[in-house]
Amino acid sequence: MTDVTAEIAIVGGGLAGLTAAVALARTGQSIVLLAPDRPADRRTTALLGESVAFIRSLGVFDAVATQSQPLRGIRVIDATGRLLRAPEVLFDAAELGLDAFGQNVPNEPLLAALEHEAARLGVVRLTATATAIEAGPDAIVIAGPEGTTVAARLCVGADGRKSSVRAAAGIGLREGRNTGQAAVVGTFEHALPHNDISTEFHTPNGPFTLVPLPGNRSALVWVTTTGEADYLRALPPAAIAEAVERQASSFLGAMTSIGPTQAFPLATATATRLVGERIALIGEAAHVLPPIAAQGFNLTLRDIAALARLVSGAPDAGAPDILAAYGREREADLGVRAIAVSLLNRSLLTAFLPAHAARNLGLAVLDAVPQLRRAVMRHGLGAT
Repeated sequence: MTDVTAEIAIVGGGLAGLTAAVALARTGQSIVLLAPDRPADRRTTALLGESVAFIRSLGVFDAVATQSQPLRGIRVIDATGRLLRAPEVLFDAAELGLDAFGQNVPNEPLLAALEHEAARLGVVRLTATATAIEAGPDAIVIAGPEGTTVAARLCVGADGRKSSVRAAAGIGLREGRNTGQAAVVGTFEHALPHNDISTEFHTPNGPFTLVPLPGNRSALVWVTTTGEADYLRALPPAAIAEAVERQASSFLGAMTSIGPTQAFPLATATATRLVGERIALIGEAAHVLPPIAAQGFNLTLRDIAALARLVSGAPDAGAPDILAAYGREREADLGVRAIAVSLLNRSLLTAFLPAHAARNLGLAVLDAVPQLRRAVMRHGLGAT
């Protein structure tokens, strides 16, 4: 039997859990991380706005800088083929006086850099899952397999959409409408340069996005029906490359698939609250969003930054006033962004003509009115 005591226990060892471990350890709090061995993650993550600065502040960005790519523009193209079509819109970081909106970072080297930094900061890692969680007035006790127990002042749930921490706190989940979509992801090399511009084609089944990587390479996020996603994932490399080139109207030239293609079912859900007794939820334990407008992990980083700020120097990281402040701050931000992402996705899927007209009018206004376009860009980068 192993008994571990720490100020903060984090359950979950993906990007959310590891980032939280590093950020919270930097506040001076003692940290224990409970997480099973993780599989390789071949996806990329677009870090926008202050997210890049936050990752830099954790001392890990330099380790992934040469494998990342600046995002200097975001192009939106209406590829719905419908009667009412929106104009092409280009969001240019230079219009805000910025060199780039952010960086597209491969997940695997970022995870490795976070693991290294967490170990350097003295984070205790237990290769275990939480089997039982019991909160009390002064501490929370987390039981793992083979008799392992962890006692802490605060438990951070970073264990994904099927969070055991959320369940232990008795926190419900508001699930959005099942849209029957999945995201196909992979990396592709192309003949023509991307010019640091992420291009998003709006299709009747969801957004098809190519996000720049170093060289003539881009990360694919193709949101479509689950049936088509299964079909695409099963294609041999040459065939999936041809399908991607065709969907992209060959604007980047001939495509070559690099590595395996994966597919992930999509869902939209938010926790009914973000805190419980000595519990705080972050990442997909708190909010699950489709990979649209790159809001998912950027929201998670704002969760972590807010929690780290609130617990810094606190004698009791799980005190009710700290958790109440965290819940108020994050619920306000999350609510607006979850609604925006859901509405954009549903506007593509619906056959309702007035909805198409409203969406197209919105994009046309953004194209024509610089002040509004800049406001939307700032909001996408994290401004309130």
